[in-house]
Amino acid sequence: MQYKNPYSILVIIYAKNTNRVLMLQRKDDPDFWQSVTGSIGIGEQPIDAAYREVFEETGLQISTQKQPLVDCNQQIEFEIFPHFRYKYAPNITHCVEHWFLLPLESEQEPILSEHLAYRWVSVEEAVKMTKSPNNAQAIKQYLTTLK
Repeated sequence: MQYKNPYSILVIIYAKNTNRVLMLQRKDDPDFWQSVTGSIGIGEQPIDAAYREVFEETGLQISTQKQPLVDCNQQIEFEIFPHFRYKYAPNITHCVEHWFLLPLESEQEPILSEHLAYRWVSVEEAVKMTKSPNNAQAIKQYLTTLK
């Protein structure tokens, strides 16, 4: 079994015309809604992992010129949920996550391959529906000024 790298990205996708956030329902835990996340490959830069994960999880092909990712220049360390630790090497309990924003002009329908469902929701609802404290923190920190 190949273990996941304990370095990851978080990409919060939001629509500028509605100020709503895209939330994705996990297949391996249907009660868990989140933004785009994923491990950074060995030797991969966080920005490259973010573009890759957005495409893999949503099918959205974004370009650096038309829809650039915004690097929040922030990373946090968080404790991996116990029921997800089997994906990591033994004794790995924490992950370092780098944050990005992806502002879209309008809501788009994602093509889901890794999730059960998606919803475009208000900032307040996104904060409430995610089980991930760091995902909620990032949404609050960067999007609460949206009205």
